[in-house]
Amino acid sequence: MTAHQDTTFESFGLSPPTLAALGRAGFTRPTPIQALAIPPGLQGKDVIGCAATGTGKTAAFVLPIIERLAGKHGTRALILAPTRELALQIGEELSRFGNARKVRGAVVIGGVGMHGQHEAFRSNHEVIIATPGRLVDHLQQRTAKLDQIEVLVLDEADRMLDMGFKP
Repeated sequence: MTAHQDTTFESFGLSPPTLAALGRAGFTRPTPIQALAIPPGLQGKDVIGCAATGTGKTAAFVLPIIERLAGKHGTRALILAPTRELALQIGEELSRFGNARKVRGAVVIGGVGMHGQHEAFRSNHEVIIATPGRLVDHLQQRTAKLDQIEVLVLDEADRMLDMGFKP
């Protein structure tokens, strides 16, 4: 399957608030990974994508999550990332586009206090972006509530496996 050069964000059926957020962010046309991943993501289909750094992979999975979760309450999406830095970047991207649809995210990473993260789980942010180790900490302490998850993203899954997060 290949991406069409004529593809636009409008052709995906994204909501006006999301299209406006894309415009404010300077996004004019979808990248090839976005053109291939966003439509099935909007339909709730499983997507596996591989593309170079800087090609818009994060927006390729964040935009469908925002569209699917707008108007829903409770933690509905879990994004796992191998590093704190990547988790923070995903959180920024989610905020940039999710605010327009009132889809909130919380970043749950090691190296910072757990109390604020516990509050994020308690206040039912729609999206949790976590590193595996810290998520396991919350699961063991029973502070993470993930029983309503509809969407799971494993960002850089190969790297997480290489880092020993399989267990």
